[in-house]
Amino acid sequence: MKSLFASLVAVVALLTTSVLAQQPVWAQCGGIGWTGGTTCVSGTQCVKINDFYSQCLPGSSTPTNPSPTSTTATQNPGDTLCGATRTKFQYFGVNEAGAEFGQQNIPGVLGKDYTWPSPSSIDYFVGKGFNTFRIPFLLERLAPSGITGSFNSAYLSGLRTIVDYITSKGAHAIIDPHNFMRFNGQVITDANAFATFWTHLSSEFKSNSNVIFDLMNEPNGIDASVVYQCMQAAVNAIRDNGATQLIMVEGTSWTGAWTWISSGNGAAFARLTDPLDNIAIEMHQYLDSDGSGTSDQCVSSTIGGERLQAATQWLKDNNFKGFLGEMGAGSNSACINAVKSAFCTMQAAGGVWIGASWWSAGPWWADYFQSIEPPNGPSIAQVLPQALMPFL
Repeated sequence: MKSLFASLVAVVALLTTSVLAQQPVWAQCGGIGWTGGTTCVSGTQCVKINDFYSQCLPGSSTPTNPSPTSTTATQNPGDTLCGATRTKFQYFGVNEAGAEFGQQNIPGVLGKDYTWPSPSSIDYFVGKGFNTFRIPFLLERLAPSGITGSFNSAYLSGLRTIVDYITSKGAHAIIDPHNFMRFNGQVITDANAFATFWTHLSSEFKSNSNVIFDLMNEPNGIDASVVYQCMQAAVNAIRDNGATQLIMVEGTSWTGAWTWISSGNGAAFARLTDPLDNIAIEMHQYLDSDGSGTSDQCVSSTIGGERLQAATQWLKDNNFKGFLGEMGAGSNSACINAVKSAFCTMQAAGGVWIGASWWSAGPWWADYFQSIEPPNGPSIAQVLPQALMPFL
């Protein structure tokens, strides 16, 4: 009897462990290097998103238990989430903020006023399957004497170091002058000067095919036609300099997707050309009431898709590709569903949207509600597995 009782205890313990190991809906359940539970609760199934990540998604009453290294997909998670045929993003990742911090202290001190992204953060997201990192920096630190002047060697070295690290991983680095079309507080309107700056900067990186040029972050308070002229001049200068990489072009009014037409960007940028036809229109979109990204409360669970509809149609009508350079929201069900609705709208648009990047990772965000900096940024627990990973 004692032997039988011990056996029963062992069986019960085994069954209990098995039940406890079942992952809840939206949780990770497999992937290369995954050591956690690999079965899902009833009513969900473990679906491979990519080689590094499988997730418990609704849609089956029979749990599945794929090997953590399984390469066989059981279904298309985008179809489950979006109800439509979708085109996967070519570029999908995060912003890595830090080098643009401390704008009140120019040039500032590295490690005190500003910092560069952490290589461990890059490793974390590459390990999850993301392949794109947008790196903001400040013009005043890079070119202290003016945008047509020479570069500060130490700051350029910092930029080059993180770019080289990213691209050594096979990922893409988007270099982004995060200046809102200003230098030392003065609006940049000189298209020739802006083109000269991009001639100089593209010379530094044109040999690295995984570098992407983001011409200027969020111009605002400037007529769309003036921004267009500067952007077109920069595109021309980069191509004349022999650089062939993808170029991201932003518009006025904070390059907002929901204001792309009303701001005048639609009319102005319809004329944009590139001899290599390797450009994308970069837009940004937040989901709070004023679109600023300063609140963790979203307007509704569908506001993401709604705010992208007109911009998506404009991209189609004008034969452009789009990239959502900044997207962010709170870690709550309404916002998570709103982010999903945005990405569903994008991936169901027939390939006009080539990618997106979350705002934001970075080592100095602390408890900022949109921080996705590993290991425990506020967006890691819910936003990453529920709203981002399914769209890889």
